[in-house]
Amino acid sequence: MVLDQRFLIYLAGGALSAAIDVGIFQALLTVGASLIVATSTGFFVSLVVNYLFHARFTFTTSARTASFGKYLVVVAFNYCIALGMVTLAASLIGSPLAGKILSLPVIAVIGFFAGKYWIFK
Repeated sequence: MVLDQRFLIYLAGGALSAAIDVGIFQALLTVGASLIVATSTGFFVSLVVNYLFHARFTFTTSARTASFGKYLVVVAFNYCIALGMVTLAASLIGSPLAGKILSLPVIAVIGFFAGKYWIFK
């Protein structure tokens, strides 16, 4: 499989969103927030950044209510994956951050294909 420019742009947007997500997550844990609050806040702030980035740069379309609704369906699914992996890593190895980081590529793959074939189509 040859990497096309759209996938590389998608990865750049994902890296930006991931940095925002993990940064907020870690900052909130540092000040004593619960795992659910830290995970949720990072996830939801980064999802808005991610949607706007991918609408504009990856899939070169305008942000629309219909596509945002589809995006939110995928986000809800990915949120459950992220929360589950963070909780599992925290309980098994004592590192919620490991779960967060491990969830990111899973969410990225799901998000790209959902964006390409459903959300922004």
